[in-house]
Formats: sequence, structure tokens, C-alpha cells
Amino acid sequence: MAEDNNNREQTTGDKSDERTFLCLVDSSEEFSPTLRFVCRRAMHTGGRIALLYIIQPAEFQHWLGVGDLMKQESRDEAEEMCQVVADVVQKRTGKIPIIYIREGQPQEVLSQLIEEEPSLSVLVLGASTAGEGPGPIVSHIVNKVAGGFSLPITIVPGGLSDEEIDAIT
Repeated sequence: MAEDNNNREQTTGDKSDERTFLCLVDSSEEFSPTLRFVCRRAMHTGGRIALLYIIQPAEFQHWLGVGDLMKQESRDEAEEMCQVVADVVQKRTGKIPIIYIREGQPQEVLSQLIEEEPSLSVLVLGASTAGEGPGPIVSHIVNKVAGGFSLPITIVPGGLSDEEIDAIT
């Protein structure tokens, strides 16, 4: 029996060696192509996906009860959306994703998570197709902190079709 346990440990491998793609979950237009891209990359490289949903702090804090209710509603929405996305990831990759739900300013939360989690391998972001630029998170990371991150960043153009994503992954 001891040999079986040893063999099982060897065949499952060390999870820290597995490539982990970090993907931000939101309701933006570019999220769908980004999720498709990250699922295909994880599937083709034997990696897995970590999902990050960032709850931005409520601006309305005048009454404690109202602020608490808004915070709980935001948390419930985050959990519901992450569950839906996690189901999609599992269907596409065959693996259950890691889920992080954090509250704060997106750039700060992202930087802190990357520092805390050495298992993360690649940050995958979707670029907005709107005329105002690639989006606030992408702009901030590319312009301010990209060189300070300890992992590579992949930016997926939000306007890619499924066929285009399939062709490049």
C-alpha cells in the first residue's frame, strides 16, 4: 500500500508546477473573449485558471445599515457571477478554477494578490474596444506597474471573434 501512495503523489505532480492563469471577472464586453482565450490557453498548456472578482467599495456610506446592505448585495452578486463563470471554466477546461473575491481599488487588489500568491503564472486581461482606450486596469498596469509585476501579462483584444481566438490558442 505504501508504494501506491507514493506513486499517486508522483503522478498527480506538484500543483505549484502547474501554470495558473489569473483572469479578472467582470461584466465588460471584453470579458467573454478573454475568458475563451484563457480557457483555451489553460487547456492546451495543462494549466489552470484563477478567477478574480473585485468588489469596488461602495461610495454611499452615510448610514451604516444601508452601507452594510449594499456591501452584502455586492458580495452576493460577486459570488453568483463567479459561480457561473467557474461552471463555464470547468466545462471548457475540465478543471475547477480557483476563485478570489476581494474588495478594494482594482489596481491595488490586483497588485496585492500577485504579491500574495506565488502560484500565479500569467495575468490575462481583456482590452476594451471602446474608443476611450483599453480600459482603466489595462492602462494603469501597462503605463505604471507592468515592470514591477512578477509575472507576464497577456492582453486579449476585446474584439476578437471565437474563430480568431481559436486560431491563436
